Amino acid sequence: MALVSAKDMLNKARDGKYAVGQFNINNLEWTKAILLTAQELQSPVILGVSEGAGKYMCGYKTIVGMVKGMLEELNITVPVALHLDHGSYDGAKACINAGFSSIMFDGSHLPFDENLEKTTKLVNTCEVLGISLEAEVGAIGGEEDGVVGKGECADPDECKQIADLGVTMLAAGIGNIHGKYPENWEGLSFETLAAIKEKTGDMPLVLHGGTGIPADQIKKAISLGVAKINVNTECQLAFQEATRAYIEAGKDQQGKGFDPRKLLAPGFENIKATVKEKMELFGSVGTVSYTHLTHPTTSRV
Repeated sequence: MALVSAKDMLNKARDGKYAVGQFNINNLEWTKAILLTAQELQSPVILGVSEGAGKYMCGYKTIVGMVKGMLEELNITVPVALHLDHGSYDGAKACINAGFSSIMFDGSHLPFDENLEKTTKLVNTCEVLGISLEAEVGAIGGEEDGVVGKGECADPDECKQIADLGVTMLAAGIGNIHGKYPENWEGLSFETLAAIKEKTGDMPLVLHGGTGIPADQIKKAISLGVAKINVNTECQLAFQEATRAYIEAGKDQQGKGFDPRKLLAPGFENIKATVKEKMELFGSVGTVSYTHLTHPTTSRV
């Protein structure tokens, strides 16, 4: 199965009242764990790559090569989109050229007119190449590769303007944040989400900061039009906890327990368990039942 645009999977999720998980990748173990879990559960999946992770993994072309190789070697048949997460304008263009099948341009921290202008340019490019495009209105709280947001709520009218450009999906701030949620977090603003849904119609909506949001709020968000939910921190915490337990138990000092393939194995399994839990919560398990998918081209911009 080749990489695909996220458009078909998100439209299907919107109509089916479930959400597709975007799980960020940081290395080979992350990628393999997510792909195997998606295949086992027959769920579509989106592999997210931040610009920081892109640099860490030796560039976007390296990532594309790794993911495409895994799809073939692991015989992955479920739909998989490779997606730039919170990308700059230049980062988005670089990922298009490298072979990503989906990109996010995050212009939420820019003046709205500039966000609108740059998103417009990318809509035209992505439409020609068959690549899905995510835009954002209203900064998501927390920090993502140096972009800091306060968890503000997006303006529904601005959301409509961006949606009307023809983007594939829209991320809108509704009080959600990246990373761990503080104890005094007030929860998602469903009033804002409902207003955005009313303005944007059938546009698949994206919920960032999926780590730590209570299950009932996740399900309510899906019922109000959220078709994509991003998870990163929770997988990082799962990996860290399992790796710490392995070392604290002294297993790295037993036999060849120092071998990185053994050292990283508990974290790998914990990521799989976390992804499985999220896919079940999002309702995407067992939803792969279609065979005609749109494949992106390899044209450069």
